[in-house]
Amino acid sequence: MTTTTSSGTATTGAGTSTSTGQADSSATGAGGANRTTVPDRKHSTELTTERGRTSIADAVVRKIAGVAAREVAGVHKLGTGGARAVGSVKARIPGASASVAQGVAVEVGQRQAAIDLDVVCDYGVSIVDLSQSIRRNVVSSVEGMTGLEVTEVNVAIDDVFIGDDGQEDTRRVE
Repeated sequence: MTTTTSSGTATTGAGTSTSTGQADSSATGAGGANRTTVPDRKHSTELTTERGRTSIADAVVRKIAGVAAREVAGVHKLGTGGARAVGSVKARIPGASASVAQGVAVEVGQRQAAIDLDVVCDYGVSIVDLSQSIRRNVVSSVEGMTGLEVTEVNVAIDDVFIGDDGQEDTRRVE
């Protein structure tokens, strides 16, 4: 039986294994035979086992991907122009909160997920570097939290945030 503790170690019988899959020397049983080590966490995330099936809703993957994309420096907002307009109106309603899944579309299968992101980036940021950073962070977060294989992350740069355009109070004619 394998038990995982909060420290990331797993106990299999008399031997202890870390989350990296390396067993200590006490993992040998009677007779000197080595026991198998606990596989690396990344490879042991089976969603379908003999004891049941785990299904992950599209909305869960959308939220994880949305939060992961927003964590990247240089991402101003997510969403297309229309979605951002609706989101700003919704944010003015008391008690309503902005959706973390705005600008994120996903397709989730039994073992894989594909993610599409609409991004508004800050002016001056390298779009190539930004998109690579977004992909790395989204893939890492989604695969780490769900166990799904992320097959692709498509990043569409929808706009560039230059500054508060509506805040300028300069007049041409007085």
